[in-house]
Amino acid sequence: MLFKISLSNIRKSIKDYAVYFFTLVLGVAVFYVFNSIETQSAFLKVSEDKREMIKILTTAISAVSVFIAVVLGLLIVYASRFLMKRRNKEFALYMMLGMSKWKISAILLCETIIIGIGSLFVGLLIGVGLSQVMSAVVANLFEADMNDYKFTVSGSAITKTILYFGIMYLVVMLRSGFVISKCRLITLMNSGRRSEKITMKNPWLCVIVFLISAAALGWAYYSVGWNAENISLRILGLAILVGCVSTFFIFWSVAGMLLRVMMSAKGLYHHGLNSFTFRQLSSKVNTTVASMTVICLMLFVTICTLSTAFTIRNSMNNSVRENFPVDFYGHYALDAKDPEKPYLYMGGDIDEVYAEQGESIYDEFGEYVHFHDYNSEGFTLYSFIGDKEEEFRNENKTLFASIDFDETIVKLSDYNALMKLYGFKQIDLAEGEYAISANASGMPEAYDWLLKDEPEITIFGNTLKPHSKKCIVSFLEPNIQPLNGGVFIVPDDAVSEEGRGWDYFAGNYKASDKNGIEETEKIVKDKWTNVMRWNKEGSSMNGSASRIEAANAAIGIGAIVTFLGLYIGFIFLVSCGAILALKELSESADSMPRYTMLRKLGAEEKDISKSIFSQSGIFFLLPLLLACLHAYVGMRLGRYGLDLLIVGDYIKPVLFTAAIIVLIYGGYFLLTFLGSKAIVKEQK
Repeated sequence: MLFKISLSNIRKSIKDYAVYFFTLVLGVAVFYVFNSIETQSAFLKVSEDKREMIKILTTAISAVSVFIAVVLGLLIVYASRFLMKRRNKEFALYMMLGMSKWKISAILLCETIIIGIGSLFVGLLIGVGLSQVMSAVVANLFEADMNDYKFTVSGSAITKTILYFGIMYLVVMLRSGFVISKCRLITLMNSGRRSEKITMKNPWLCVIVFLISAAALGWAYYSVGWNAENISLRILGLAILVGCVSTFFIFWSVAGMLLRVMMSAKGLYHHGLNSFTFRQLSSKVNTTVASMTVICLMLFVTICTLSTAFTIRNSMNNSVRENFPVDFYGHYALDAKDPEKPYLYMGGDIDEVYAEQGESIYDEFGEYVHFHDYNSEGFTLYSFIGDKEEEFRNENKTLFASIDFDETIVKLSDYNALMKLYGFKQIDLAEGEYAISANASGMPEAYDWLLKDEPEITIFGNTLKPHSKKCIVSFLEPNIQPLNGGVFIVPDDAVSEEGRGWDYFAGNYKASDKNGIEETEKIVKDKWTNVMRWNKEGSSMNGSASRIEAANAAIGIGAIVTFLGLYIGFIFLVSCGAILALKELSESADSMPRYTMLRKLGAEEKDISKSIFSQSGIFFLLPLLLACLHAYVGMRLGRYGLDLLIVGDYIKPVLFTAAIIVLIYGGYFLLTFLGSKAIVKEQK
C-alpha cells in the first residue's frame, strides 16, 4: 500500500522531481566514469612509465572522490529540502486523514528508495556508456594502443558508486524521518500562506555598502592580480577573506539597489510586466544572498580549475616538442666548495668519469655535442644590470628576474654546434662582441630592455660589447619547460679554462625506429646511472633527461590535471546549477498565487513566460558574471605562480571552459525555465 502511494506521488510530482532526478543521474554517471578509469585503462597498451602515471591518476581520483561525495551529499540533502517543502500541504492532508508520522516517513522512505534505485540504474547505464568514450580519451592522452581494447564494465566502480550514493540516500532518509517527526499539523497547513516578504532596504545604505565592498574587492584584486610578486601568504589569505566577504556584501547591496534603480527608470519599470519581474527578482536575490555568494565562489573555482588544467595540458605538450629537440641530455660538475655560494658547481669531465668505469658515453650516439660552460668571478645578473637594478625589478616581475644568479657563459663554437644539433639557427659574432640567449618566461623581454643601452661586460679580463639589441630566444639545456634564464655567448678566445663550469653532453641515438630508440634509451640510462653512482670524485652533481622521459612526464602531468580539473569542475557546475534551479523552482511554487492574480488582471501567457525567462536568466547570470571577474584575477595570480609550468595563452582553454559552462549551467537554466513555467501553470 505504502509502495503504491509512493509510486503515485512520484508520478504526480514528476515535474518537481525532474531537476532532482537529473542531478542524481548526472552525479552517478560522472562518479562512475571517473572511478572506472583504472579498469578501462587496463586494456590499453602503454609503457611502464605511462602505466605508473595512470596509477597516480587513479589514486588521485580516488582521493578526490571522497571530497566529491561530500559535495554531492550536501547537494542531495539540499534538494530533498526543496521537495519536502513543496509537499507540506500533502503531509498535512495525510495527518488530517489520521495517518501517523511514521507512516508518512515510510512513504518518504519508499520514495527515496525508488528515486535512488532509479537514478543509480539510469546513471550507471549512462556512466558505462560514457566510460567507453572516456577510454578513448585516456588512450589519446597517454598515446596508447587500443587494438586489444574491448567493451568493459568496471565492477569496482559500480560498487564504489553504489556504496557512496547509498550512504547519501541513507542520510536523506534519516533526515526526512527526523523532519517529519518534528512537524506540526498547523505549521504544515499554514506553510502555503507564507511567502517571502519583499523587503525594501535603505537605498543609501545599499549604495554605501556597495561602494565599500567594491573598494575592498578592488584592493583584493590588485593584491593578487597585479602585485603578485610582492604578496605574502598573510596578504594572500587576507585578500581571499576580503574577496569572499566583499562578494557577500555586493550581492546584499545589489539586492537592495536593483529594485530602486529600476523604479527610478519609470518608463522601463512600468513597461509590460517589468514591475512584477523586478520585484520578484529583487525578492529572490534578497533572500538568497548567502547561496549566491557560495555559488559565485564555486563557479570561480570551477572556471579557474578548468581553464588552468587545460592550459597546463596544452602547455606541457607544446613545450616538449619545442624544448626537447634531442634524444638524450646530461650534465655533470664538481662542488666548487665556495661557502658563500653553496649552490656553485664547477669543473669535472664526463669523459673521465666514464673512463674510470671502463665505459664510453659515445657508443650509442649517432650525433652529439660535448662542451663546458663557464663562470666569470662576480659576473651575475645584477652585476650586469648595474645601477638599473631597482628599475629592472619594477619593469620585470618574473621569477627569474628576482634572483641574482651567476650568469652562464658559453663559447660561440660550442653554442653553434649545439644549435646545429637542435636544428636551430646559428649566429656570428665579431671579435669583442657578445650575445645573450634566454627563453624563460619574461627573460628575453627583460634582456631586450637592458640591451637598449648597449651595456658592455667584462669577463675573464675581456671587455665585450653587445652584438645586437635583441636577446636570442634559445637554450642550452633541453627541458620540459623553458628555463633558460640567460646564457652569454662569447668568442672562444674570450674565456679562461679556469672558469669551467658544468660539462654538458647532448646527442641523438643511432637507432631511428621506435623499438630501437627505446632499447638504446635503456642502455644509455643504465650506463649513466651506474657510472655516476661509482664516480670517485666525491662531491659532485649530475643530471640527465631524455625526450621519452620528458614526453611521458608531460603526458602524465597533463592527463592528471585535466582529469582532476574536469572531475571537480563538472561536479561544482552541477551543484551550482542544481542549487539555483531548486531555489528558483521553490520560489516559483511559492509565487503561484501571484501568477494567478496576474492572469485575473488580464496578463497574457506570453508575457508571463517572458517574465519567468527574465527572472531565471538574471538569477543565473548574476553569480556567473561576478565569478568571471574573480576568475580573471585568479588566473593572473595562477599565471604568475605557475610561471615555470605554463607557456602560451589562455584563449583556447577559456573558450573550452565557456563551452562546458554553457552546456551544463545553461542546461540547468533551461530546465529551470521550463520547470517554473510548468509550476505556475498549475493554477491556470
